[in-house]
Amino acid sequence: MNHNTPISPRPLPRSGEDRLHEALHYARRRGTVPTQGPEAMITGLAALALYRFSSAPPLLSLDRIDVLVPRTRRLRSTGWVRVVRAHDLPEPLNVAAVPVAPVARALADALCGLEDAGAVRRLLTEAVSAGHCEPSAVVRELNRARLLNRPHVVDAVDALLAEGRSIAEERLYEMVREFALPDPLWNVDLRLPGGPHLGGVDAYWPDQAVAVELDTRAPRQDDDELWSEYTRKREHLERLGITVVHITPRKLREAMDQQATVVRTALMAATDRQPAAYVVVLPR
Repeated sequence: MNHNTPISPRPLPRSGEDRLHEALHYARRRGTVPTQGPEAMITGLAALALYRFSSAPPLLSLDRIDVLVPRTRRLRSTGWVRVVRAHDLPEPLNVAAVPVAPVARALADALCGLEDAGAVRRLLTEAVSAGHCEPSAVVRELNRARLLNRPHVVDAVDALLAEGRSIAEERLYEMVREFALPDPLWNVDLRLPGGPHLGGVDAYWPDQAVAVELDTRAPRQDDDELWSEYTRKREHLERLGITVVHITPRKLREAMDQQATVVRTALMAATDRQPAAYVVVLPR
């Protein structure tokens, strides 16, 4: 048999499950050299449908199934199966007995073929608001796919980052409330008396000189510069005797109790430290 002869999948199956398995079967049966990693996985809108995105079309309405394969595979898109290539294939998740690309990767592959700004915004917002993934993971994949030069994607990303910060702030409020931490001053700027601006923090306990900062940065091209700026601010505050607790949205979502313990420990340790420099606290 000539392995260079295209093998088309059968006509579009009736059930959504059959479509997925037929697409994977097509991607796997082309006489490839076995590898240690996965051979193929569902991505794009079909993957988002499996993740139960309400803003993604149902499987039966899709006229195309995207399948993610290694870049080295000699495989062509054909019929209703679109082949998407990856230099490094991510580890798939098992959803309904089907290997599926992680949400952030599936989103990026779905957005490659979407020009509807409203649809793009709805998908990105749901990814964060429903807790499927962190904004930083989404932006990283969009950057990899070179989608951040599309105006409608950039606008949606700005909304995504705002949504992600809002959700993280709500979880921070919940942590303080649920674990009975002392009430802090929320969203404040710190300054030296008559001196320079030290930076803003998300929560501050002035009696203990403890600050919490949420890291909701997105991995853009200037990420190194942003990280350096954050590091300089943190080091400056700590030289003044202010303890800075750094929390990511993911830590808040997956291990809120541990983050509460970290903050409580910092508050309790205040009595063992030298008094911090006096700083002016202003609303942010």
